[in-house]
Amino acid sequence: MADLVAELKKIPSVTRFLVASSLGVTLPAILRLVPLYAIYFNSSLVFRKWQIWRVYTSMFLGSEGIGYIFELIMLYRHSNTLESEHYRLRSSDYAWQLSLASISIIALNRPLGSPFHTHPLLHAVTYLMCALSAPGAQTSVMGIVTIPIKYFPYALLGMDILAGHGAQAMSGMIVGHVWWWLVWGAGTGAGSREQGMFARFARAPKWLRDCFGEHEGDHRGTNRAGYQVVAPRQRAEQNAGAPTTGYQWGSGRRLGQ
Repeated sequence: MADLVAELKKIPSVTRFLVASSLGVTLPAILRLVPLYAIYFNSSLVFRKWQIWRVYTSMFLGSEGIGYIFELIMLYRHSNTLESEHYRLRSSDYAWQLSLASISIIALNRPLGSPFHTHPLLHAVTYLMCALSAPGAQTSVMGIVTIPIKYFPYALLGMDILAGHGAQAMSGMIVGHVWWWLVWGAGTGAGSREQGMFARFARAPKWLRDCFGEHEGDHRGTNRAGYQVVAPRQRAEQNAGAPTTGYQWGSGRRLGQ
């Protein structure tokens, strides 16, 4: 048990929160311990009845069946890549920007009446991770075909369109693109710091940095010029290309089932 706890602590804090939230919301729903009508997003219940928890639960309800395993793996791997490489020693910034992205996803999906926002969140994280990957990096779709990683979000979009989640997937990609463009800046790749027009406003407030135990300027992995110091082993792994990524959504669910 101690070894398991030690391994879990190695996962970056925000990524650990995302994975734990996904498991904590999805498993009780799959086991029918919690009814879907108690966790889906409903603007009237949220803003008039103050059932604020629905904002949180609607972001983390995964698909039923084997598809959820692929969703969980993708969420872990893509978020872990962002937090351990691009937001290294800056988990508070990642948490702050992810919160703003989640609010944007909910706002974009309100006209669609989406009860859940899990797919848009996954698409936003995936898009940003792919946009910040090293030029020329490759990945595979379900272990069948290898494509440049920059095209991977569009492959996922095509699969979601076939699965009937196209509008939600598109909203997540829009948020991911705006996140990358306004915060990181077009053309900014792996190993750099945010250079977008809104980069200054994307820094976490002091109270959030204090919650993570971080302090201003305490970014020992990055120098002032914006170049990240990478260990030889990590550099070798990066040069080897991106990790293989599998994908399968599963059948999803409808309210009332």
